[in-house]
Amino acid sequence: MLAVANAMAYYAKKFNEDVEKWYVTGLLHDLDYEKYPHPQEGGHPYKAIEFLKDKLDEESLKAILAHASYTGAPRESLMAKTLFAVDELVGFIVAVALIKPDKSLNSVDVESVKKRFKEKRFAAGVNREEIFQGAAELGIGLEEHIQNVINSMKEISNQLGI
Repeated sequence: MLAVANAMAYYAKKFNEDVEKWYVTGLLHDLDYEKYPHPQEGGHPYKAIEFLKDKLDEESLKAILAHASYTGAPRESLMAKTLFAVDELVGFIVAVALIKPDKSLNSVDVESVKKRFKEKRFAAGVNREEIFQGAAELGIGLEEHIQNVINSMKEISNQLGI
């Protein structure tokens, strides 16, 4: 969640939005996932929304709900589109970093990420179509989007431990 939070802050700066609000939304978006991973049982992200309804504003709550495609919630705000766009990509970039000999973000570049997209068994739980869709919804080219997220993660690589 820390990597997603920093990616959100990175984009908030880029879009001249409220950096703190976007950071907090990114940080909290999956707070229910470990305990309630199954949406069909009223779990993620519904439990998060329930818990945060009196703590965050409407835009943040809608973004958290809409980051999970299966909710059917529309991604109307730039924040919602950004959270959706960075969420899967962050996890994929972590997986790419962890297979590098030095297990470091310093060894990750756009080409190494794109190369791994083609390997269906690599990070199989990451929905590549959502990564492509997220960049398209943001109106940013895929390569630029990947680079932005890598840059945001490198800013906090020590905190991430990679």
